[in-house]
Amino acid sequence: MKTIDPKAIPVPQLHGYLLGAVAPRPIALASTINEKGERNLSPFSFFNVFSANPPIAIFSPARRGRDNTTKHTYENVKQVKEVVINVVNYNLVQQTSLSSTEYAEGVDEFVKAGLTPIDSEKIRPARVKESPVQMECIVKDVVELGNQGGAGNLVICEVVLMHIDESVLNEQGQIDTTQIDLVGRMGGNWYCRASGPALFEVEKPLVNMGIGVDGIPVSIRNSHVLTGNNLGQLGNVEQLPTPEEIEQMKSNDTVRSILAMHAGNADHMTRELHLVAQAHLEQNRVHEAWCVLLTSI
Repeated sequence: MKTIDPKAIPVPQLHGYLLGAVAPRPIALASTINEKGERNLSPFSFFNVFSANPPIAIFSPARRGRDNTTKHTYENVKQVKEVVINVVNYNLVQQTSLSSTEYAEGVDEFVKAGLTPIDSEKIRPARVKESPVQMECIVKDVVELGNQGGAGNLVICEVVLMHIDESVLNEQGQIDTTQIDLVGRMGGNWYCRASGPALFEVEKPLVNMGIGVDGIPVSIRNSHVLTGNNLGQLGNVEQLPTPEEIEQMKSNDTVRSILAMHAGNADHMTRELHLVAQAHLEQNRVHEAWCVLLTSI
């Protein structure tokens, strides 16, 4: 492992390590105005939501590392404590990137990026029409983390109104991850797209009390085939298959063939069974995987 002392390397180098390691990061396309009423639009990937009651989002327009200057967004929220946080999906990513250009004060990034400003209902800054979710926010506080280049400024926002494009809602009225097509910021010039084969589900252990990895038999836990992710899936069950279910799995053509072919070689039998179980796990058929794994125990 390469060990990094943050105080022993230049800030730009540390910045690169942090952004490469903590990713993907959601993007807040922040719309603000200054005390003259001039619009500003800029993206920030130091961003997330931190509370639902009250609904709080935080983003950070950090001080520039090269010259320790502050960004117009930071100056604006100090003057007018309101902001619209617009989420960024794939259809918006190039225009969002363009809006990050460091134009002079007073230049309207809505115009430069070719995005459509629409009036908010409770606050003064405009929303981005093209964004699938727009959050009107009141700035509750700005926490300055330092006064040197690279220091963040946490803009703590309370969401007072949300606008959601109905095309990204499912039949239950919830946001459909497969439809909203969000993007995330990576290190350097890299982004990622949250759609297609990049999406996968992991059942949350909230309702069930899983047996845990420590509850898995040692011969399975020490498998040379199964990965840590596989063990996590296996440990998320409340109980193991019944002896009747295990016996039924032994009649499966593939399992029966493995048991017969490798009857004299326990190591080979275990490996082949674990490979079959892993295939079930990759399709989230955890119960079937457990039945296969227990046929040789």
